[in-house]
Amino acid sequence: MKVFGRVFRPPSEAYSLIVQTTVGCSHNKCRFCDMYKEKRFFIRDPDEVADELRELSEFYPDVRRIFLGDGDALIMKTGDLLKILNTVNENFTENPRVTCYATPKSILIKSPEELKQLKENGLDMVYLGLESGDDEVLELMDKGASSEELIEAGKRVREAGIKLSVTAISGLGGKKLWREHALNTAKVVSKINPEYFALLTLRAEGQAPLVEDIQNGRFEMLSPDEIMRETKLLLENTDSPGTVFRSNHISNYVNLAGTLNEDKDKLIDTIDKALEKGAYKSEELRYWDVNHL
Repeated sequence: MKVFGRVFRPPSEAYSLIVQTTVGCSHNKCRFCDMYKEKRFFIRDPDEVADELRELSEFYPDVRRIFLGDGDALIMKTGDLLKILNTVNENFTENPRVTCYATPKSILIKSPEELKQLKENGLDMVYLGLESGDDEVLELMDKGASSEELIEAGKRVREAGIKLSVTAISGLGGKKLWREHALNTAKVVSKINPEYFALLTLRAEGQAPLVEDIQNGRFEMLSPDEIMRETKLLLENTDSPGTVFRSNHISNYVNLAGTLNEDKDKLIDTIDKALEKGAYKSEELRYWDVNHL
């Protein structure tokens, strides 16, 4: 089995078998992201990936979860992805859940029929990074998609019957655009109504271009109090019934977990108590997984 550089996966895929179907990220221009900056993006030969899966099935025949890496497996041609999914179906005994990251572009270039075909052949869930629902923030961070494109991509995944997990980043608007970031992210999430919605909190690290912006004063990071006020505003304005909400990544200052909209008051109460007490995760702990790998 080949491994190309650092490998990343969503927190919920901690116990998954990870196989790189692509290497790096097809966009790889986001100013806040350091994950794939050292890699040249390419799509792997699906036959080679299928061979790896067959080999892995001899050692892990009853694996229950498989994550297709790296940053945008959905960019592969539909036929190639179907070959990989069918290899999973034919060689693993427990009908494992198959998931992957996707960019807005990789979703939108696929027809609704292609997405339904992928669902029918075993693609269970897609992870989509919204990052923000505000167009000015999206442009400043070079996300490569507008809020309307994010909404369309999210809806297209849901309509195909594929589960959708979306992620936004607290603090991504900085001090200048924090309110717009919160309100418009709430609007985008509400329109998509995904199965899962996660909030990470912005960290400046590694080769992310945003690091230089912070050092030069072009971008001002939010304080922990400001992050929590932004999160409160976002939750107050999100209307997404049945969405499982999590903000318990190591980057987050306060761990939050619940289901929208029923747990909204409980989540906001937790934020208010944290603001009152100043009870936040330390910066050392927030960066622990980076500094101790």
